[in-house]
Amino acid sequence: MKSARSTLLALHALVVYAILYGPILVLMVFSFNKSRQAAVWTGFSFDWYVQLAQDAELVHDAWHSLIVALVATAASTAIGTMAALGLAGNGRELSARAARSTTTALVYLPIVIPEIVMAAALLTFFSITRWHLSLVTVMAAHISFTVSYVAIIVRARLIGFDASLEEAAMDLGANRVQMFFRVKLPIITPAIIAGALLVFTVSIDDYVVTSFVAGTDSTTLPVKIASMVKTGVTPEINAVSTVLLVCTIILVVVSQKLMTGRNAE
Repeated sequence: MKSARSTLLALHALVVYAILYGPILVLMVFSFNKSRQAAVWTGFSFDWYVQLAQDAELVHDAWHSLIVALVATAASTAIGTMAALGLAGNGRELSARAARSTTTALVYLPIVIPEIVMAAALLTFFSITRWHLSLVTVMAAHISFTVSYVAIIVRARLIGFDASLEEAAMDLGANRVQMFFRVKLPIITPAIIAGALLVFTVSIDDYVVTSFVAGTDSTTLPVKIASMVKTGVTPEINAVSTVLLVCTIILVVVSQKLMTGRNAE
């Protein structure tokens, strides 16, 4: 009976993984297809990756994505970390607790609301404030919805922070600045890095928000891929999607390792 249950559970898991990751695996395999017809396998080839590297427009859009992701990561990490430190404050007054609860709810909001709503709201804001749609508006939009990721991850780490370490540092003569940089910052650094990697991943992969707030001269790689798909899926699209996918997986794995490694200590 127990063996039958284990077999059914294994089969169920196999079906779920096949549904979730089967299409991704097919995309990656066919990115090495020699034929231009995406659904017909004729042989193994790296030609599409070579063409990808030689496509000036795709490389240009990839640079746009990289610049936006780096700026969004730097800004969101700084702002999100400061927000997490504020949300993890020790104020016990009723007003302080109410303010933290309200701010925490606002921090979660960009993650909870549908992405299409966020995109429409940002586009309306940029239109009202007469911002010219460009790479700058894309950066601002990405920062606005990625700050929450860093704030939530760093705050989760701060919740388990032992306040007695701060008291010990102060007793040994350290001021608040020294205590922060020598005691608190080293402890929360893995969470900060994990949040930064997650922000980079979310930013470089974003399509919905970017498609709303990008100008004609500020196309990013996901937007470019979406426009290419409209004319049909080719091995070149599979190749660029595979590159983007591999980069994303590496960043997510590193981020997860940092979080689980620190939590295990």
